[in-house]
Amino acid sequence: MTLRESDTSDDRAEASIEHAACLALLGDGGIGRVAVSIGAVPAVFPVNFAMLDGHVVFRTAEATGLPSAVRDAVVAFEADDFDPLSQRGWSVLVVGAADEIADGARRARAEELLLRPPVPRSEEHMMAIFPELVSGQRVPGTPPGLDRTG
Repeated sequence: MTLRESDTSDDRAEASIEHAACLALLGDGGIGRVAVSIGAVPAVFPVNFAMLDGHVVFRTAEATGLPSAVRDAVVAFEADDFDPLSQRGWSVLVVGAADEIADGARRARAEELLLRPPVPRSEEHMMAIFPELVSGQRVPGTPPGLDRTG
């Protein structure tokens, strides 16, 4: 795809999503991806997530290796939604420190979110990402009749 003359920095700025709106988009939860560094090698794990008190929370299992990779680490988390028919959607990126939810009352609240366990009958961990940087972009769609190739 080539950049059209109408694709200016102003157009891209209009596609940006403000912080509060990004968190609102994540509010319904769903499937996202956690990106971590394991031995200086990047790794990305799909997770079933929800929001709790402004933090991204997800359940993971010891068998995945993810709990030890994210504990006390800065991670990236990304979630998006896209409608192929309208070619519209959004993508939100959260960067922040991650840790296991240790507080019993908070963990109980996280448990109520009904996040699916990643590996049944495995030692489970409830993790939280504390957003430090949040950004998002809207995918505005393609106007009807516009040739996407040129």
